Amino acid sequence: MSIAVVTDSTAYLTLEDRKRYNIQMIPLSVNLEDGSYEEEVEITASEFYEKVRKQKSFPKTTQPPIGKFVELFKELAKDYDEIISIHLSSGISGTYQGAIQAGQMVEGVKVHAFDSEISCSPQGYYVLKAAEMAQQGASAEEILSTLEEMKTVLRAYFVVDDLSHLQRGGRLSAAAALVGGLLQVKPILHFEEKVIVPFEKIRTKKKALRRVEELLAQDAANGNQLQATVIHANCEEEGKQWMNQLAEAYPNVEFNLSYFGPVIGTHLGEGSLGLGWVKKF
Repeated sequence: MSIAVVTDSTAYLTLEDRKRYNIQMIPLSVNLEDGSYEEEVEITASEFYEKVRKQKSFPKTTQPPIGKFVELFKELAKDYDEIISIHLSSGISGTYQGAIQAGQMVEGVKVHAFDSEISCSPQGYYVLKAAEMAQQGASAEEILSTLEEMKTVLRAYFVVDDLSHLQRGGRLSAAAALVGGLLQVKPILHFEEKVIVPFEKIRTKKKALRRVEELLAQDAANGNQLQATVIHANCEEEGKQWMNQLAEAYPNVEFNLSYFGPVIGTHLGEGSLGLGWVKKF
């Protein structure tokens, strides 16, 4: 049985990875004052942050229309028996639900929608693993079982400069933002039950990043081979510096650098940093 792997733009996979594993990508859009743009297709992350600095209103994001899924699934049905469609958390976007609905509308191919319950490069971990296994001839059931197992050991934390982006965008409740004056601190955030919530309240960004490193250290100490990604919101040099420091301290962890693109950047804001990791499977 041949299996196609689909994801959305918020996995922020490199073009090289998408080509190498023949991963299909459905873009989400960001709405700015001068128009709507499909991220990773019509606008780059750096272009997005530059435009946002010049506009007065808060950008908005849009999930892909179901028609885009239907069109892609119909095309894939010509060459594949099954599709595994992996998407950002259903707690912050309707994209996953859109994939389910589109899968029910297309004949001749079985669509398995997978809720990553997260986003960005950690979402990409699932996509790359699924594509790698599909190339090796694994069944859809074997792939989905491995992805569920990965969920139990995948971790991701991020630190934002300004919580108001998340609050205004509806991705963090006003109550959560105001508890203990969260807007005045640099909290560590993470996904829990598919939504973004504070993990710990920290007073400074430096201390918050150090605390995230402690969490990585706990998992690295048990001898597991880990892969980890430093994720930045238009602060590449800061991200690289942190990644290099971590790589020196944890030789059993394979690090790479990624970014918060327009859609996720809309909700986190420029200057945010994140770290995600998972045990190698």
